[in-house]
Amino acid sequence: METAISRKPRVLIVGAGGFAGSWLVEEALARGFEVWAGIRQSTSRKWLSQPEINFLFLDFENPRGLADTLSTALPPGESWDYIVYNLGATKCLRFADFSRINYEYLRDFTTAVKAAGMIPRKMLYMSSLSVMGPGDEKGYRPFDEKAIPIPNTRYGASKLKAEMWLATCGIPTVIFRPTGLYGPRDHDYFLMIESIDKGFDFSVGFRRQMLTFLYAGDLARAVFDALDKAPAGETYCLAENRAYSQKEFRRITARLLGKRFVMPVRMPLWAVKAVCFLAEKWGVARLKPSTLNRDKYRIMKQRNWNVDISKAARDFGFSPSVSLEEGLRRSIDWYRGQEWL
Repeated sequence: METAISRKPRVLIVGAGGFAGSWLVEEALARGFEVWAGIRQSTSRKWLSQPEINFLFLDFENPRGLADTLSTALPPGESWDYIVYNLGATKCLRFADFSRINYEYLRDFTTAVKAAGMIPRKMLYMSSLSVMGPGDEKGYRPFDEKAIPIPNTRYGASKLKAEMWLATCGIPTVIFRPTGLYGPRDHDYFLMIESIDKGFDFSVGFRRQMLTFLYAGDLARAVFDALDKAPAGETYCLAENRAYSQKEFRRITARLLGKRFVMPVRMPLWAVKAVCFLAEKWGVARLKPSTLNRDKYRIMKQRNWNVDISKAARDFGFSPSVSLEEGLRRSIDWYRGQEWL
């Protein structure tokens, strides 16, 4: 039997099938990890085609069976050195679904890890900057880890609830609160890029809004740097180390797309609120969560997304290497290669 000394370090990435998860898998493989992708049977494996990946199918609707699934995945007495918990839902039909997926699934998973006797050296939980709430909407003071979270969305509240569980569950954990994530394979920011490619840039409200972004590759690198260096029990806010106005985002994107003219379209908050409310109700009627909803309205309404990353820089050397312009260039090239644009 291989010993823990002779084998590769082993990581389980829960929620590996999505946009961010696929980047985490790629980074882990590049660093020489033995990679396990924890996904549901129904999860697409479109971005998980590497032959080195080991798959672990997790049934979160059967919490009693999770411990058995974990304990039988590896030889007796062995465990994962690290766990990255990236599973979560950003839009749901009902408030209860946010709590069920973002909190209860995590609670049941960590309980199963302990029951199976497979506590890792360290776990990293992917939370969100949305747990912080609106922040300083007048002076635009950056978010940092010292501020008290006051989430104003159902999504943010469920993520904060999960963070609070981790503080007492007995597993050594680092928490990340990243800002808006983008890059090749992302669909959310693609919609903004596609709109600009068609000649229109839609924005919300008339007061200055400062936006922050984080390239998926920079997040993936940060995850494994933090697993290696960051102290357990710490929380980190993450973003590129500067903010952008909507006008700057539009200009950069238009230039990369080769668009000479893009019409800015500013929508008043009351109109956006009405559209989001109706879209949410329509989604409920179709039994399909809508991208536009009351949570999304509160996020779009928020004026300040500035982030202070000094703590992450100090503790594990976090320094995003991909600027928004370079990240958008890579994304647009990928979208064109996939014929999305």
